[in-house]
Amino acid sequence: MPRLPVISGSEAVKAFQCAGWRVDRQRGSHIVLLKAGHIASLSVPQHKELAPGTLRSLVRTAEMSIEEFVGLL
Repeated sequence: MPRLPVISGSEAVKAFQCAGWRVDRQRGSHIVLLKAGHIASLSVPQHKELAPGTLRSLVRTAEMSIEEFVGLL
């Protein structure tokens, strides 16, 4: 299993957008992403570095593997 990279919130949003997620709204420091056909939404904090657990949870919620996510970066 590859390690999660240390990335910022904006880099994560760009990677999820490449996977078909779209920015729905922003409230404070969190950007909410939606994707057609998915019940869940992604709430990505706009921090300089995302915590590994937060990033892993976002990738899992997006129903992606770590390898797929790293490939989109």
